[in-house]
Amino acid sequence: MLRVLEGTRHRCARNLIGALVRGLGLVALCSPAAVAETLIGEEPALGSIESRITQQEIAGGYLSLNDIRRAGLKMFATQFRTADGFGDGPVDPADPVNPGGRPMLQNNGTFLRVNGLDSQACLDCHSIVSADAMPIVLGIGGAGGINNSPMFKARAIDVADAAGNGFAGFDGRLINPPALFGTGAVQQLGKEMTQRLQRLKAVALANPGEVVQLRAKGVEFGTLVANASGELDTSGIVGVDPDLVVRPFGRKGEFASVRGFDLDALMFHMGMQPVEIVGTGVDRDGDGVADEVLTGEVSALSIFVATQETPVQLRRGPAARAGLQRFRQVGCTECHRPELRTRSSELAFSFPEVEDDPAQNGFYTVDLTRSPPALARGPGGGIRVPLFSDLKRHDMGDALVETFHAATAQQNREFITAKLWGVADTAPYLHDGRALTLNAAIMLHGGEAESARSAYAALSVEHKNQLLAFLKTLRNPDSPNQDVLN
Repeated sequence: MLRVLEGTRHRCARNLIGALVRGLGLVALCSPAAVAETLIGEEPALGSIESRITQQEIAGGYLSLNDIRRAGLKMFATQFRTADGFGDGPVDPADPVNPGGRPMLQNNGTFLRVNGLDSQACLDCHSIVSADAMPIVLGIGGAGGINNSPMFKARAIDVADAAGNGFAGFDGRLINPPALFGTGAVQQLGKEMTQRLQRLKAVALANPGEVVQLRAKGVEFGTLVANASGELDTSGIVGVDPDLVVRPFGRKGEFASVRGFDLDALMFHMGMQPVEIVGTGVDRDGDGVADEVLTGEVSALSIFVATQETPVQLRRGPAARAGLQRFRQVGCTECHRPELRTRSSELAFSFPEVEDDPAQNGFYTVDLTRSPPALARGPGGGIRVPLFSDLKRHDMGDALVETFHAATAQQNREFITAKLWGVADTAPYLHDGRALTLNAAIMLHGGEAESARSAYAALSVEHKNQLLAFLKTLRNPDSPNQDVLN
C-alpha cells in the first residue's frame, strides 16, 4: 500500500496517508492547484509533511509489516536534499565538531566528508551484498568498501607525514561500514543479555559484599560488588559498560538498538535532525528546515533494518567441515561464539527507549521466525542466532590500536567481537577495512586473541585453507529485500 510513498515528491500527496488509514485505497487526492510552485528537483525528496509516515500509524496497527518496511526502505534509500534538511546550518564556533554546526569542506556549502556530511542516504554506505564476486553484487542493506568508510570526528590528518612517523597520522576513527543483515536477532540478543545483567545488578544490591558473577547467554562479563550503602564497585566488569547495558551495534559497541544507531547516523552522515532529538517544529541547526525526520520515520527505518533477511551458512564440504573443527581447535570460538539463543522470538520495538530496561514503551512487535528474517526456532520458543560473536568488547592488541582523540587508551584498544555470519561476502575486513583477506584479518589479531592467532599461524597451509574454506561458507543472503522492491 505504501509503494507510492517511495517515489512521492509532490505536495499533491498531502492527504494520502490519511486516505490509506481510512481504507480509501490509492485514490489520488490532489488537484493541479495543490501542486506547489517549486522548481523541479528543489522539492523535498521525502515528499510533503502530510505524506510521511507517522508514529501513530505504526503504533495504532493501521499498517502491515510490509507497509512499514516499504516506508523504512524509503528512509533508507532516499537521497536527501537541502529541502529535506540535509546538511548542517551555520558554523557553531562553540562546537564545530558535532552535528548541527560543522564547517563545510572548502566552503562548498554541502559536504564535509572528513567528519560526517559524507552521504545523502543510508544506501550510499550499505550497498555491497557480496564483495566476493566479480563484479561485486550490489543490493540494499549490504556492507561498504573503503570509499564508503566514514572518518569519525577527525580533527587532523597528517597526509604528508610531516611528523616523520612513516605513516599518515590521524586522530579520528576510520569505520568500515558493516552489512546490516540479521540485525533484528542481534538486537533481541542484546536486549535479553541486558535484562539478565540488570537482574544480576539487583542481586548485588540486595546482597552487599557478595561478589556476583556477571554471565549472560554463557558470556562472562566479570564481577560486580555492592556495599551496604548501595554503591557499586564496577572495577571487575569487563567487555561491557559499567551500566551493564549490552550495546551490540557499532564497531566499539556503542548502540543498544538499531534505532539508536539510526538516530546517530542520520545526524552525523546527513545532518538530518530527528524530531525526537531536537523537538517538533524546531530548526536547531538553523538550516531553514524543521521536522526533518519524524518519529514514525525513524521507527519505520529501524523496523526495516531489523527485519531484513538473515545471513546463511552454505552446505559444508569435506574441507569446510574440517575447517570448522580447526576454527574450534585454535580457539576462535572463545569469542566468535557460533550460536547464541534467545528466550523469545518476538522482537519488541520501543519508543522512547530505556536502555537499561528495554522492555519499556513497546509499540510494535515482529516475529523473527517469520520471513524475511526467518530465523530457526530454538528450544523454549526463542530463536537460534548463528552470528559467531559474543557481543562483548575485547582488547585486540597493539596492531589494531586506534588513535582517536576522544577515547581513552583502553577504549582505543577494544572492539566488539565481529559477527562472522556473512563474512565471506564482506571484505575488506576489521574495523577500518585494513585487511583485504580473511587470512590477513586473522593474522592482525592480538591482545586477548593472541593465543588464537598464534595457534592459527602454526597450522600448515592445508589446515589454514580448511579453516578459510569454512569461513567462505558464511554468506550474506541472496537478493535481499525483494519483498519491498518487487
